[in-house]
Amino acid sequence: MFIPPNSLKDHYDASAKADSKVRLKSSHLLIDHEVATEIFGDDQNVHVVYYPERHTLMVAPKSDELFKKLHKANQHMLKARNLKGDKTIALHEMLIDHDIDDTDRDLAYDTQTDLSILNVKL
Repeated sequence: MFIPPNSLKDHYDASAKADSKVRLKSSHLLIDHEVATEIFGDDQNVHVVYYPERHTLMVAPKSDELFKKLHKANQHMLKARNLKGDKTIALHEMLIDHDIDDTDRDLAYDTQTDLSILNVKL
């Protein structure tokens, strides 16, 4: 079967572009540098909690102790993904524990900058 080279190039270029600034890829939450800097600042760890009834993942910087107490959140490492400042959080256990679809995809999200909280729909 012959596939014209130009059609392949167009297909791969389109798939490489990310529409959302928050994505799920290889069971990791990928957060664009703009969102990460706005919400987490320089923190290297975050508090994470998942609410299955709302299908919502909430993430806040480790420095927010009130968030941890109110939501009984777990601490996760906020890893640097690249020099641009994009961040990742490993969600393997959470995806398995709550039987969440782990296919790579863009995710709907909303930021509460005044509270430094990232809400993500899973």
